Amino acid sequence: MKKVGLIVNPVAGMGGSVGLKGTDGEMYKRAIELGATPITPQRVEDALSLIKRKDLYFIVAPDQMGEQYIKKFNFKYEAISKIEGTTSAGDTERIAREMLKKGVDLLIFVGGDGTARDICNAIGFKVPVVAIPSGVKMFSPVFALSPYAAAEMINSFEDRFIEKEVLDIDEDAFRENRLAAELYGYLKVPKSTTLLQGKKESSNVTQSEEHIKEEIADYLIENLDKDTLYILGPGTTLNTIALKMQIEKTLLGIDAVYNGRSVGKDLNEKGLLALIKKYNKVQIIVTPIGGNGFIFGRGSTQFTPEVLRLIGSENIIIIAAEDKISKLESLRVDTGNIDIDKSLSGFKKVITGYKKETIIEVKC
Repeated sequence: MKKVGLIVNPVAGMGGSVGLKGTDGEMYKRAIELGATPITPQRVEDALSLIKRKDLYFIVAPDQMGEQYIKKFNFKYEAISKIEGTTSAGDTERIAREMLKKGVDLLIFVGGDGTARDICNAIGFKVPVVAIPSGVKMFSPVFALSPYAAAEMINSFEDRFIEKEVLDIDEDAFRENRLAAELYGYLKVPKSTTLLQGKKESSNVTQSEEHIKEEIADYLIENLDKDTLYILGPGTTLNTIALKMQIEKTLLGIDAVYNGRSVGKDLNEKGLLALIKKYNKVQIIVTPIGGNGFIFGRGSTQFTPEVLRLIGSENIIIIAAEDKISKLESLRVDTGNIDIDKSLSGFKKVITGYKKETIIEVKC
């Protein structure tokens, strides 16, 4: 039997829908005050439901950090350790070290970049990991593309592993419209590169790349429809569009424009749903994250399944410099709802310059 550890961060991702851009420290309390609900249960259960191996024996964290999910399935397992009240990064690190002593062959964890950092701090290279994405900020390439990809990695893992970076950003800087990411360390993951997300690339641009962004902005603005609400996703390409329209943009947030004027800044799910219901025609404009190609499900989780269902895939405009697209095998979505993900999948048009477009596949 293979011993497999399972540690779940139960508050991971809760800040996304309410626009908090993370739940590090005490921020999860603010997320709850704003009406956020846990997303981790569905993510971990989606992955566990697809594990087919019969040779796994689970060593799980207690209560909401693991046991309450695993007991819904027919896996052989034992729960270890104790937690008191609200879970913390210290609990994650402590339990990960206890699992090392239990001799786990693989450690599965569920969370975001902050959780990956805690796991890295606790185990280093001693045990390989499978990381199920469930956070707001997930720029580390240690993460599987989705819970379904994570399950496939677990089903197929043997003894071949590679090292991947653990990145983390300063959440306070993120909330202030600044992306300050740093390399924290490395973790070992199963050698399944097609199931892992790419590393977030730097958004520093050359003069030529800036010119391409301006071309995209010019072409897009010329073709905007009157009396349509446009929701602008995060990113420097969208910021260029806003500058051309003389509108202040939340660089790392979501904003809305109607007939050339700002009607919403740094919107969360609640704000987006209110605007969608107010306006008859609504479109989203997004650009993929450089390096991993995600248009939904990473860094912009305010675009919840409900928001995307109401807008519809036919009302999504994708823009990106041709150089960024050329480095990607496909674009990606991971909204937490497989039906929505499938509706967003397929071959899509991407605006890559002035009167320039290309076709690329979107995968879930």
